Amino acid sequence: MPSPELGRDMRRRDFIMLLGGSAAAWPVNAAAEQTDRLRLVGVLIGVADDTEGQARVAAFRQGMQGLGWVEGRNVRIVARFATSEADRRAFATELISLTPDAVVANTAPVARALLEATKTIPIVFAQIPDPIGLGLVSNLPHPGGNITGFTSFEYAMTGKWIELLKDIAPSVSRMLVIGGGTNIRFLQPALSTMKTASTNYGVELTSATVSDAGEIEHTIGSFADEPNGALILVPEPIATVHLDLFIELAAHHRLPAIYPYRYFVTRGGLSSYGINNLDLFRGAASYVDRVLRGEKPGDLPVQAPTKFDFVLNLKTAKTLGLEIPERVITLADEIIE
Repeated sequence: MPSPELGRDMRRRDFIMLLGGSAAAWPVNAAAEQTDRLRLVGVLIGVADDTEGQARVAAFRQGMQGLGWVEGRNVRIVARFATSEADRRAFATELISLTPDAVVANTAPVARALLEATKTIPIVFAQIPDPIGLGLVSNLPHPGGNITGFTSFEYAMTGKWIELLKDIAPSVSRMLVIGGGTNIRFLQPALSTMKTASTNYGVELTSATVSDAGEIEHTIGSFADEPNGALILVPEPIATVHLDLFIELAAHHRLPAIYPYRYFVTRGGLSSYGINNLDLFRGAASYVDRVLRGEKPGDLPVQAPTKFDFVLNLKTAKTLGLEIPERVITLADEIIE
């Protein structure tokens, strides 16, 4: 049964920054007062140029506008979308060649590509699970160098994935954790935390890394050969690139699944528990604003989310033949019917 703390956590309505530096600290007209020069900001998004990718860029633009940065008047924002290693390297090189005043990086592979392209131009990352474990920074309060940003993950939340799946589908006794392998240094400690939780709930936990659609189909199909299984999808780029396939296979094999982001559930997934990723891009605007005003990224602490939302799709639950307990429904921050 979910703990009282879980219920309280999932009802927190404020996105609280770990170490301060909120956008509200700056006057709306501060940017306009700072300089008349047109500033250039690059944005490199590690997903496709689709609805989700555009939503991330739009959230960043919204955050910038709220801080007084108006496109065409005092800022120009150039966005690129990269779903492959070749794209990441090419677009990172392209954006850095424009000598921007700052670059926003979405996903760890994108941040690495930008760090390889520049050691001086400020980089603000968003939606990266473990920047220390991934080798992007060595210190959260004082990251140093030319990079800082906003994390999307807390290792303790992995235990909640298992807890919620067991509450949604009590008959589940096997869970498959799927990752892409690009963030392997993040995945291993996450699995360690999940194994502890799985033991507490009497669940057999296995993991797999996949790199393309064929491997995804084979891995999930093989796992589904045995009964009482469920899926956990970790927040890696491959999850977003192949989100429709993951959702389709979970439905086909009648596997309860929990995903890292809300947009999986709005597309037909069963449930999600994680951060509001668009909040991270609005937060990234607050750091870009501070960099454009003269602060150094290495002096800005890496910030972590403390609000995690539980989203549940009752239509999908019905399709899977699941009768969700009322006590679980009351825990959800959002119900999709």
